[in-house]
Amino acid sequence: MEQTFIMVKPDGVQRGLIGEVINRFEAKGFVLVGLKLIQVSKELAEAHYDVHKERPFFGSLVEFICSSPVIAMVWQGKGVVASARLIIGATDPLTATPGTIRGDYGMSIERNLIHGSDAIETAQKEISLWFNNKELSSWEPTITPWLYE
Repeated sequence: MEQTFIMVKPDGVQRGLIGEVINRFEAKGFVLVGLKLIQVSKELAEAHYDVHKERPFFGSLVEFICSSPVIAMVWQGKGVVASARLIIGATDPLTATPGTIRGDYGMSIERNLIHGSDAIETAQKEISLWFNNKELSSWEPTITPWLYE
């Protein structure tokens, strides 16, 4: 089953939107298989945002993600990577569709509440960066037959 990495960023944690984010993924029918509150180290932040290391905003991105705890999660389900991107919305909340997390709650590109993996390969990399195998659960909700054929 496909998995994706989702992170409620410091602004989402500080604004008390953790439950709202979790609710949206649960309501869609995805299964939470990993969850932790973590104060991000500079090393972890730099590794996570490694693809942006040559960009001028890299330093401020790392500083922001380390500024407050985040919620790191792994969600599982059919098509979860692509579906999560739709639930999250466009990077810039000003152009994000209403009804998406960023469209409803985001304030700016810098304060857009949430990170989600952009591809299956990225998800696998991010999950292994943030979680070890012992931190992930393998389970199936009783509702699964009502979600999938």
